[in-house]
Amino acid sequence: MKTDAVRHHDPDVRGFASDNYAGAHPEILAALALANGGHQVAYGEDAYTDHLQRLIHSHFGQHAEAFPVFNGTGANVVALQALTDRWGAVIAAETAHINVDEGGAPERMAGLKLLTVPTPDGKLTPELIDRQAFGWDDEHRAMPQVVSITQNTELGTVYTPDEIRAICAHAHSHGMKVHLDGSRIANAAASLDVPMRTFTNAVGVDILSFGGTKNGMLFGEAVVVLNPDAVRQMKHVRKMSMQLASKMRFVSVQLEALLTRDLWLRNARHANAMAQRLAEGVRQMDGVEILHAVQANAVFARLPHDVSERLQKRYRFYFWDEPAGDVRWMCAFDTTEEDVDGFLLALKEEMAR
Repeated sequence: MKTDAVRHHDPDVRGFASDNYAGAHPEILAALALANGGHQVAYGEDAYTDHLQRLIHSHFGQHAEAFPVFNGTGANVVALQALTDRWGAVIAAETAHINVDEGGAPERMAGLKLLTVPTPDGKLTPELIDRQAFGWDDEHRAMPQVVSITQNTELGTVYTPDEIRAICAHAHSHGMKVHLDGSRIANAAASLDVPMRTFTNAVGVDILSFGGTKNGMLFGEAVVVLNPDAVRQMKHVRKMSMQLASKMRFVSVQLEALLTRDLWLRNARHANAMAQRLAEGVRQMDGVEILHAVQANAVFARLPHDVSERLQKRYRFYFWDEPAGDVRWMCAFDTTEEDVDGFLLALKEEMAR
């Protein structure tokens, strides 16, 4: 088939800014082509969304149900809205994506209040949760109803199953529910070398935002309800939150491809391995400090500001805390050893100037 489409980018340009910069995995593109053609019932009553539910059961148990959505912010807004009342609040780490990177969407769209807690490594604990877990009968304060954690965290650190179990037990003892933002859940599972259920439904998580775009999908994520008793009217919440896809088969087939033959795990393991390779190279350089444990596909570092600015002209990446000189380097499923080694060489050259 001929096309008039023109490539407007250089496919050889690589960077370490975000795993969202990567394209779609070839197996995902093949799945989209497979799902195309003919007519399928719209709004999720198609064969691909039906089959996705069986895959979700195999990963998260028979009570789990997936609700495909367009994007990660949508997944979080839908999940949190389904867990809270109009007067409800969500306890989260100060660095949480729902607090820092979603433009106020959870509060503006879901009508809830975020109660944040500073953390040294992006991870909540029962003790840190207690800094905001109070005042349920105080009409002057939003009522804490949900604890939201991110796995892996925005700082690249990973909760152990026991840490999440303790959080869930503590939250449930106060009548609160637990949401897990899993935009990079595959990277966490690869790091821990355990099935995803080990640190989700098996330890008490009620609802999950399941990420796909950062791990090889073209678009789309899913809200996975793990505890049906914890949520209300998910279908209605998804629709009124503008996250109901009419041609849902094209989201579901991507999730199906990701969860079949362990593509999700292969992609995540590779991205994590590239981050380890990058971190090992950085540790050998004087004047560059790694800030957090490298447990997934992110490396946070501190280096001279002028070095970062020069390096950014050769490889794209973001400052995390520009006044402090902190940067974030992300690896993706398509990051190669040559990409990492080229970046390390460029960093070494700029440090020597």
